[in-house]
Amino acid sequence: MISTTPKGDRRYAILGTGALGGYYGACLQRVGLEVHFLLHRDYQHVREQGLVIESADGDFTLPVVNAYDDVAQMPACDVVIVALKTTQNHLLSDMLPPVVKDDGVVLVLQNGMGIEQEVAQLVGSKRVMGGLCFLCSNKVEPGHIHHLDYKQITLGEYLPDYQPGGLTQRMRQIADDFERASIPITLAEDLLLARWQKLVWNIPYNGLSVVLDATTNELMADNSTRSLVEQLMGEVLAGASATGRKISDRFIQTMLDYTEKMTPYRTSMKIDYDERRPLEVEAIVGNPLRVATAAGTDLPLISMLYRQLKFLDMQNRRFNTD
Repeated sequence: MISTTPKGDRRYAILGTGALGGYYGACLQRVGLEVHFLLHRDYQHVREQGLVIESADGDFTLPVVNAYDDVAQMPACDVVIVALKTTQNHLLSDMLPPVVKDDGVVLVLQNGMGIEQEVAQLVGSKRVMGGLCFLCSNKVEPGHIHHLDYKQITLGEYLPDYQPGGLTQRMRQIADDFERASIPITLAEDLLLARWQKLVWNIPYNGLSVVLDATTNELMADNSTRSLVEQLMGEVLAGASATGRKISDRFIQTMLDYTEKMTPYRTSMKIDYDERRPLEVEAIVGNPLRVATAAGTDLPLISMLYRQLKFLDMQNRRFNTD
């Protein structure tokens, strides 16, 4: 437990200082929390010049941050935020042990399904929490993050086999820190349900943005693609139901309304595709598809989308090896 740590004195580590980790970590540091950032390509730039946050809520700069390019140099922290792409999770076996305190927690802020299980194998299930971010943010230059819209996080405890974990003291403590940083937090008693709810948005918009070369507003503006989005969302609800998690049909309209109001957005998977980086196909589409299939539910549109994304991802990977 992290309950022995006085309010405001929790030490945070950010593994993956990109559009998501950099934004949330900067917000936490801005209100006085101790934050340590692991970086890769822009380590030297951030170490010398800090972080710049260009935000819909007001721009700010952190001229000095605790920046590292080696996890072994980081102090042990109360809360370790995993904000890497899931395609880099093979690195976590080396990253996590040195940086998470014995009584600390690993907060997994990644898209998709089944990620907490992987982390639990490394640090134990009692030290794992999941978070679902509804955030529109891009890293536009080294050390420069552009926050366009939304920023809320849903937190949930992880238990083996994704049994509902209820609401715990440490969830409330971490939520207090984020809310001090003006990040709205929802506490979820059932992490698996929360992950299926996030996939209602992630599967159609991330997937179709790559396959159809489109931004969110373009997908919403065309009747055919909007209808396809709704059909994919319906299949996500069917997948959730197969695992015993009921999501109301009204939730589809809620997600459509959110997206219509959203600043036109190039999804994270589309950015990765355009930059010829590996796509998070397995975590976001493959894992939930396999879970639903194992439960006896056929998801034909998601299955087709998965195969299309696998093909495009392989084409990108071949390009990078040529």
